[in-house]
Amino acid sequence: MPLAPDRVIRGVLFDRDDTLVIDVPYNADPHRVVPVPGAHRAVERARAAGLRVGVVTNQSVVAKGLATREQVDATNARVDELVGPFDVWCVCPHDAGDGCRCRKPRPGMVLDAAAALGLDPAELVVVGDIGADVGAALAAGAQGILVPTARTRTEEVAAADTVVGSLEEAVDLVLARVPAEQA
Repeated sequence: MPLAPDRVIRGVLFDRDDTLVIDVPYNADPHRVVPVPGAHRAVERARAAGLRVGVVTNQSVVAKGLATREQVDATNARVDELVGPFDVWCVCPHDAGDGCRCRKPRPGMVLDAAAALGLDPAELVVVGDIGADVGAALAAGAQGILVPTARTRTEEVAAADTVVGSLEEAVDLVLARVPAEQA
């Protein structure tokens, strides 16, 4: 199903692991960052169309004590270098049971990114590989696009309103909704 035709899109937020970069569980090592094929080009196309771009990422590696926030930030800087640049980064360092407002599928990071970008959440699309990414988008009033991987659960695909086969297809769908005066 396509994105809502009645909404103007002015920004796109991407999940980090398995969306922009190949997932290395609990990665906090910049040297292990490998972009998903086509990620740099997809982000570049979104930016060239006048969209604000950002990243919203759960990084429980910090809460688990497996890495410091500084290590995660260095890893994110490497993603920014290889795939970005991004206008905003929102990172949830909490674990699933911490009850924070930011951990996807909660809306906190999407709302924070919208505020940092000066956009209404309804003007954003969140692109990710699991149901929590789409859930965070919907909880914040944004739209979500699911790009399933081998790890995406069948029920997450079934529950998503918009599912595409690649990051490039997700950006194509977003770009089709960008107002002509913005591009």
